[in-house]
Amino acid sequence: MRQREVKKLAHGPSKVKSELAMNSASQLDRVGEFERTWVDPRNTRFELPPVDVNRVLAEHYLTNQPLTFTRAMLWDTEVRKAWRPDRYIPSVVREGSARAWGRRSAADGTESFVRSSQQRLWLEPAEYGLVLEQVHLDHTQQKVTFIGAAELPNPDRNILRAGARQPLFHVEHSVDGDESRPLNRWRIVHLTDRSERKLVERFTRMASDVWLPEFIEIYIWSDLNIKLTRRDISVGAIPEVSHEAA
Repeated sequence: MRQREVKKLAHGPSKVKSELAMNSASQLDRVGEFERTWVDPRNTRFELPPVDVNRVLAEHYLTNQPLTFTRAMLWDTEVRKAWRPDRYIPSVVREGSARAWGRRSAADGTESFVRSSQQRLWLEPAEYGLVLEQVHLDHTQQKVTFIGAAELPNPDRNILRAGARQPLFHVEHSVDGDESRPLNRWRIVHLTDRSERKLVERFTRMASDVWLPEFIEIYIWSDLNIKLTRRDISVGAIPEVSHEAA
């Protein structure tokens, strides 16, 4: 053990820090870490109401062909978004900024990897910051857990440091409901000293949105090749411009 430590020090402190960060990332219980921070009363938590995808589709959209969105489709959407957030949530993630590496597969069928992207700040959406996340995909439970990190090594083992203009946060996306009536679930926890009112207000506004989450809309028209048009909820008419065209 002593010999291994001396060998690491020979590479210099930055090399040691990178290897320690890599070991920490690979050994982290991401699901357990999310639950631990979720129950900590000092942190700022918010859970959106579950989205009944087919109900929202029927009430607020028209499609150019019949569509029953399935639970399998919703999980496929979540997996694709985990790997390519800049494609599926472009209103949040800067185009071309997403990177993923360090993919690991476990014996239980789960996967993990590291992700970086430039994301809009929650309370200053005109500004972006680097977000580093340790990602856990549970294909059996159909749940994705994102654990925010202050710093992580990139594929070249150089240390990346997340933006410091907002608290670190963890996010959980999951799929619930029946195969023919899937529910999209989402919850977030910011690591704060006390509950932050402005963050809660920000997510409360998100919860009032009547539309499908952006990534589901994009999946329907881009991956399923089905034209999706939002109804005009103010007058009950159909707008001329579809989400696809927009």
